[in-house]
Amino acid sequence: MQLPTNVSALRGAIEVPGDKSVSHRAVMLGALASGRTVIEHFLPGADCLSTIDCFRKLGVDIRQDGTTVVVEGVGPGGLREPAAVLDVGNSGTTARLLLGILAGQPFHACLVGDESIARRPMGRVTKPLCEMGAHIDGREGGNYTPLSVRGGALRPIHYASPVASAQVKSAVLLAGLFTDGVTSVTEPHRSRDHTERMIRLFGGGVDVAGFTVSIAGPQRLEGTRVYVPGDISSAAFFLVAGAIVPNSEITLKNVGFNPTRTGILDVLAQMGADLAIDNVRNEETEPVADITVRTSTLRAVDIGGDLIPRLIDEIPIIALLATQAEGTTVIRDAAELKVKETNRIDTVVAELKKLGADIEATDDGMIIRGKTPLVADDAVVDSHGDHRIGMMLAIAACITKGRVRLNRKEAVAVSYPTFFADLRSLL
Repeated sequence: MQLPTNVSALRGAIEVPGDKSVSHRAVMLGALASGRTVIEHFLPGADCLSTIDCFRKLGVDIRQDGTTVVVEGVGPGGLREPAAVLDVGNSGTTARLLLGILAGQPFHACLVGDESIARRPMGRVTKPLCEMGAHIDGREGGNYTPLSVRGGALRPIHYASPVASAQVKSAVLLAGLFTDGVTSVTEPHRSRDHTERMIRLFGGGVDVAGFTVSIAGPQRLEGTRVYVPGDISSAAFFLVAGAIVPNSEITLKNVGFNPTRTGILDVLAQMGADLAIDNVRNEETEPVADITVRTSTLRAVDIGGDLIPRLIDEIPIIALLATQAEGTTVIRDAAELKVKETNRIDTVVAELKKLGADIEATDDGMIIRGKTPLVADDAVVDSHGDHRIGMMLAIAACITKGRVRLNRKEAVAVSYPTFFADLRSLL
C-alpha cells in the first residue's frame, strides 16, 4: 500500500472506534450475566469479533449490527461445553481472559489462535489458574497454545503477580467469580482497571486497596447497557500526528479518559505538546473527553517506572513522537513489549530506521535521538502483522520525504478497521 508522505497539514475532527479492552470485557461479562446486555459503540475489529465467536461456541446468543451488540446472558452455570475448538485469532486479550472464565466451568475446552498467539506466553495466566484448581495443559507445560482446559471447582487464592498486567489480573478476577471466598491479585504497579469497573457496572463487587484488587465469589451479575468510549490507544496515533505534522489541528471526540490509560497524554504534556482537553464527563462505565492537539515544538523526556503500564500499547507511536523531539528520549522498564503481537522493541527500531530515525534497542526499551528528519528512497516498511506497528508507520510516512509503501496493511483492522479512511479525511 502506498502511504501519504510529506503531508502539509492534518486538520479536522474524528471519532475513533470503541475501546478494544472495554469491548472484549462487555461481551464476556454480558455472557456471564443474567438477562440482556446491550453494548453501544462496540469495536467491530477482528480481535473483538473473535471474542464474540468464542462465546457463541459456548452457547451464548449474541447479535451484532455494526457497532451495536446484544448479548443474551446465560447466567451462573449457563455456559455450555463447546463442540468446536475456541479460536481466539490474533487476540491475546481474548485468550487470557477467556482462560480465566473457562477455569471456572465444569467442562473441557480447547483454545487455539494464530501464529502470533502461538508465540505469546500464556504461563503468566495458566500458572495462577492452576493454583486455583483448574487443569490446563499445552505446549511447554501450558505456556503456549494450543491449550486444553478442564475447569470446575476452584479455590480462592492471593496471587502476587510479577508483572503489572491487566490481562493477568483480569483472568484471576474472572476466575474468582466462580470461587467460594475472596480471590485477590497484587501487582508491582497499577494496571488498567477496565475489568473492575465493568464488574461493578454489571452489579458485582470488587475491592481495591493500593495495588491489590480483591473479589468475593461466587457472584451473580445482571445484564445492563454498556457504552464503549473511544479507544485512547487508537486516538494516540492521531494525537501524535497532530503534534508532529506541520500546520495541523485535530480534534478527537468521545475518547476514553480512564486514568489508568492516559499515560500518552502525560508524555505529550511533558514533551510540550499543544493539547486541549474539553467536555470531560463520566459515562456509565468510563470517563470520556474531547481532545484537541496542534502542531507542537517538542522536547525529549525519560519514560519508565509506573508510567509504563498506563501507555504500554502506545509505545510504538511514542517512539515516533520522540524522533521529532529535541534531545534524547529514553524508554525503559518496557520489556513487556517483547511479548506483544511482535517483539515491539526490535520491530519499532528496525522499521523506523528504514526511514532514517536515530533509534536503538535496549533490553527493556529504546533510546531515540531527535529531532531527526525522516527521509525515504522508495522505502518498503512492514507491519509484521501487528496492528499498532502498521498504524505507527502510516503516521511516520506523513512526515517522511520520499515514497513509502506498507506491507501487510490488513493487520490494522484488528483494532481500527477505519484507520486509513479517517487518515484520508484529515488530509
